[in-house]
Amino acid sequence: MSSVATTPQSSGTSPQGPTGRVLVGIPVVPGVGAGPVVRPADRPRLPEVTGEPSVAEDARAGELERFQAAAEVVAGRLEGRAARASGAAAEVLEATAGLARDRGLLAAVGKRVKAGAPADQAVVGAAEQFSAMFTELGGVMAERVTDLADLRDRLVAELTGQEEPGVPTPADPSVLLADDLAPADTAGLQPELVLAIATTRGGPTSHTAIIARQLGIPCVVAVGGLDDVATGQFVLVDGTSGEVGVEPDRDHARARVEESERERAAVAAWTGPGATADGHAVDVLANVQDGAGAAKAAATGAQGVGLFRTELCFLDADTEPSVEEQARIYGEVLSAFAERAEGAGEGSKVVLRTLDAGSDKPLKFATAPDEENPALGVRGLRISWAQPGILTRQLDAVALAAEQTGTSPWVMAPMVATAAEAREFAAQVRQRGLKAGVMIEIPAAALHAERILREVDFLSIGTNDLAQYTLAADRLSADLAHLNDPWQPALLQLVALTAAAGAVAGKPVGVCGEAAADPLLGAVLVGMGITSLSCAASAISSVGARLASVELAACQEAARAAVAADDAAAARAAAREVLLGS
Repeated sequence: MSSVATTPQSSGTSPQGPTGRVLVGIPVVPGVGAGPVVRPADRPRLPEVTGEPSVAEDARAGELERFQAAAEVVAGRLEGRAARASGAAAEVLEATAGLARDRGLLAAVGKRVKAGAPADQAVVGAAEQFSAMFTELGGVMAERVTDLADLRDRLVAELTGQEEPGVPTPADPSVLLADDLAPADTAGLQPELVLAIATTRGGPTSHTAIIARQLGIPCVVAVGGLDDVATGQFVLVDGTSGEVGVEPDRDHARARVEESERERAAVAAWTGPGATADGHAVDVLANVQDGAGAAKAAATGAQGVGLFRTELCFLDADTEPSVEEQARIYGEVLSAFAERAEGAGEGSKVVLRTLDAGSDKPLKFATAPDEENPALGVRGLRISWAQPGILTRQLDAVALAAEQTGTSPWVMAPMVATAAEAREFAAQVRQRGLKAGVMIEIPAAALHAERILREVDFLSIGTNDLAQYTLAADRLSADLAHLNDPWQPALLQLVALTAAAGAVAGKPVGVCGEAAADPLLGAVLVGMGITSLSCAASAISSVGARLASVELAACQEAARAAVAADDAAAARAAAREVLLGS
């Protein structure tokens, strides 16, 4: 059992009841699934790394060729699966395939083989070296340790003739339980056969959560006691409450699943616009990273884009794109909603975030390679302090894209800590005739939201970063997932404080972090005074349908109850009681 599993706030066990013995974790994808348990295949046996040369010098070239052939086979399999996937799943598979061809990793393995290590030992030794390096770097690089371990196992299996690790395709619809899931495994899941997912480790922003959300598979992570559930046992996973029932009453389980299906039908029928049952308007927006994502979001009920992550367009760029190249990319996103707005006869909001480079999203042309503490270092707007031209040229590109598409985008800066920073940024944005805002990701900014709103036109709360800074917990750490739960009352209190500042100023305050993708939490945020919710396109309908089922007064009551709770689990339960009566 992991350390997360023993943490009272994130997981535990409830007494026997209609749902059987109940294990509790963090819900990340709503819905209910029930069926027999399947588990991933055993990982391959790894060789012991002795450090002693055991391959004769005249055989080392052949051993290196054997490794290179294995790496190409593994990369090819992953690329083939990526070609059959889409969205985040395809991106994850492509990234893992790219890791199999990473020059640094290949060089590290080659060095060990040339020194006399067998290929399988060389792979394990190189993986250990890079895992230690990724862990020290933290952020998204630390998250890649899971990717690297999966790649190591696939290479060793190929080299030693063992069965390829991964999730088996169930013969019948089943529920997948695991300690953790490699991104490549999660990306290949078939929703018609995998009815739900529960893992011992992981957090709300892990690859498992993100891909399960895209696939629409009910999912709960950080579940204590899950290792004791055997393959073949019947379980019920509730991705809304975070409960995993072991050997529940079958009639009760069937009723829960049928109720979930009715809710799913209501979600599918929702077309927008966003509003509570009594007509309180809420903008339901999409998070996107490119033109293709914007086009997909425009086909849903999304009323616009609440977060265009511009830095994700340039992660592979060696040099800064020109103003014209940037304008072309931004224009693809602006055009997607401009075209839909023309057909609907209404305007669509598109909010661009300036480069959030640094920490877990390093850019070669903008990020210092030797940052000692990336999450607390020079990232986001802070990059412009030493390299002002990067921000200037990006704002020029946004203005050019706006002119070319005939749109009026909103522009916000990430990692703003003070009113002075907001003032300086807003001046540059307004010089170009654009609407200026900032992200609230730092507790200091939330505490001074009223002052910052004197300088800008709107705020958008990034709950992922705000959670990790408020709770002092790396948001990518599986062991700290319970602290990064977006239902943490301390986090919710800062959100409520920021929303109240917006109400006083008469200016919009949105949420664009993972919290906005939780339909129940979305209703709580609206009760606090949040004016827009921006989430993955796959969550748009769920969020909109939940809002349409509750009145504003109930949202406000749920918000008060959640903030008054002692921990995340209690906050979630209190909101459920008010909004769902359960």
